[in-house]
Amino acid sequence: MAETNIRTGMEQTRNNILYQMDGIQRISDTLFGSLAFQQAIQKKGDPLDIYWTMLDEIIPQMTAPLQLSGNDIRLMLYTLNSDLSIVRGDNLAEPIAQNDYYILPFGEISHSEWFRSLQATERDNIWLQIDTDSKLGNISHFRRLVSYADYKTEIGYVRITVSLEDLLGDFVAFPLEEGITLRLVDRSTGISLYHRGMAEQNASREAYLSLLEEIPGTDFVIETLVPNSYLSKDAGRLQRIIITVCAISFVVMAFIGYIVARLSGRRMSRIVSLVRSFQEGNFLKRIQFSGNDEFVQIADAFNVMASSIQKLIDSVYIEGIQKKQAELEALQAQINPHFLYNTLSTIGSLANLGETDKVTEMVQGLSRFYRLTLNQGRVCIELEKELEQVTTYLAIQRVKYADTFTVHVDVEPDILQVPVIKLILQPFVENVFKHAWFGDSIAILIKACRIGDLIELKVIDNGIGMNPHTVERLLNNSRQEGGYGVKNVDERIKLLYGDPYGIQIASIYGGGTTVRILLPAGHQDGQGGEPRQ
Repeated sequence: MAETNIRTGMEQTRNNILYQMDGIQRISDTLFGSLAFQQAIQKKGDPLDIYWTMLDEIIPQMTAPLQLSGNDIRLMLYTLNSDLSIVRGDNLAEPIAQNDYYILPFGEISHSEWFRSLQATERDNIWLQIDTDSKLGNISHFRRLVSYADYKTEIGYVRITVSLEDLLGDFVAFPLEEGITLRLVDRSTGISLYHRGMAEQNASREAYLSLLEEIPGTDFVIETLVPNSYLSKDAGRLQRIIITVCAISFVVMAFIGYIVARLSGRRMSRIVSLVRSFQEGNFLKRIQFSGNDEFVQIADAFNVMASSIQKLIDSVYIEGIQKKQAELEALQAQINPHFLYNTLSTIGSLANLGETDKVTEMVQGLSRFYRLTLNQGRVCIELEKELEQVTTYLAIQRVKYADTFTVHVDVEPDILQVPVIKLILQPFVENVFKHAWFGDSIAILIKACRIGDLIELKVIDNGIGMNPHTVERLLNNSRQEGGYGVKNVDERIKLLYGDPYGIQIASIYGGGTTVRILLPAGHQDGQGGEPRQ
């Protein structure tokens, strides 16, 4: 626990250092990447022009980041331009009292040992302690400035100095009064850059727990020395806590035992309820228990048994559905050849008579008709498509009968998108031409409307009509002359939608015939799915 607390504080310190370093790095990047700043520090010529350049370009760019910084920092520019004015502020040997800046000649560092070492190792854009930094508890970020003209010519150096205490932040998370010591160590040299706490620099590591936190992107590491006395001082308090926790645990376990007994009784009641539901024929009910006890095994066994029984029931049901589907598809398949034979016969007659234009028109109409009929293998199509199919059929017949018949369509617009079983109108329109025509012309009316939750379709003609006995034979005998399509459509509707729906025929001999088709308005099986029971 003590180690976790200390490590949390070290992570906070590391994050604070990274935040402060990133801010100073941005200041350095701004000066390094400013073309105007580079041109200004390389300016030569008239002293007055250089003076105004100092005021307008160099000093504003150096003072702006100082004003935005949250900590006191010292910014120094070492210039190789001998014409540039030198700006000296406070004594560099004094601590950083406030944000200040300096413009110094390169000669002040050119002969220093630390600078020659950097040149020898070609290190740049780094953090290190130089000059009086170690004495004052500071650390500096040092960077070389190069000309944008060739990216090689050195034009100066930037040094940004900050107090290590500002860099590390506060030490609230570190109980330093308990003997904990915080250090900032440079791993490349092994030198302790900062030390705060009671332990001596050369303190024995055996008396302390040493915790390390690396600072990414640098050679620095935060080291915390925690004395063993601090780690063991709370042992008595921890012992009392353990005894209290054990006592509470005993009470909790007793309570849990009582709850488990209650839950076991409830589980048994649920299993009994499941068995009773099986007796009543409800095999959809399941029980889900968590855990791995006997109740779970009993429940799983009952669930498996119920699933097996339900699968058997579903299998029998699906077989029945598939049988009805096969019957529906067989009836559907009967319609297309029946119409095809009649149309091809007419096309053959026209061809013998040399009516090539009419033959072409009928073949094109036949192609459109079967494109709509196929419907990608679907059982149902939208009512609008069914009407388009009838219109295509009538276009084919108009080639044969010319203008000897008239057709009127009266459909409510809001039901055009309702799905209906396909090829239920065309057989009745075809029967008008085959069996109802007795004069020079005939009229056909196709109506569609919504009645409550039903869709009512009507095919009305003013043909010869039928007597009641003939109507009854049409609906009950699929082999009756002229009743092939009637019985077929009626059976397909009942297979798909159920017995309440189908065909009704009203006819008066000599007065015309009305075929009424009733369908459910809410049926959505437009993909050739299973018939609804």
